[in-house]
Amino acid sequence: MTDLIETIRRTLVPIHKEGYPFILIGIVLTVLAGYFSQFFGWIFLILTLWVCYFFRDPERVVPVADGLVVSPADGRVNLIATVLPPPELDLPPVPTLRVSVFMNVFDCHVNRMPVGGRIGQIHYTPGLFLNAELDKASDDNERNGMVIETEHRGEPKRVGVVQIAGLVARRIVGFVAAGDALAAGERFGLIRFGSRVDVYLPAGSKVLVGLGQKAVAGETVLADLGGGPDRAFRRI
Repeated sequence: MTDLIETIRRTLVPIHKEGYPFILIGIVLTVLAGYFSQFFGWIFLILTLWVCYFFRDPERVVPVADGLVVSPADGRVNLIATVLPPPELDLPPVPTLRVSVFMNVFDCHVNRMPVGGRIGQIHYTPGLFLNAELDKASDDNERNGMVIETEHRGEPKRVGVVQIAGLVARRIVGFVAAGDALAAGERFGLIRFGSRVDVYLPAGSKVLVGLGQKAVAGETVLADLGGGPDRAFRRI
């Protein structure tokens, strides 16, 4: 019996607590709709199950090696470009490598630290709700940016991370505050219902993903801060 319970526990994906109010609302609507109409009861039940799926929060196996930058989000690498970083991040105003991961409504939306380090600053910027796949969403959309102060081979590095709201996403949720220290792969926030996360890499970094590649938050390696050759690394 103990083995069976453990198997079920490992099979079921945890749901993040941010989803509990939406799931509760879905259950209430399902019961009310089902009371008046079996058809609409099934519709609301399916929607409630989708909300449970949306707020899933699975454990991840994080690659560990000095200088690795892992994806902060589940989704598709939709933009890789050299751009000027947003001024609110207070990064050097020079062309910087940016890797963007777009999350659709079926992706897990819990965001994770791309590198281990201390949160130097957090800056929220109100804006529009354009399609998050568009390049101009980085400048025009509502977003929440932060800078992670980390090290590589003893040298200080600063990595920028920006959560961007999209057409459907209307709420960026943060779990951390300036001054917090977190490891790579730890949760720092989520965006409700479709969005994008940009990572701004320091000079000398090497991108290790391609456009259109599927990324898994906390597991897929986006870049190497040292820009060195491919190498083996372990996971935890």
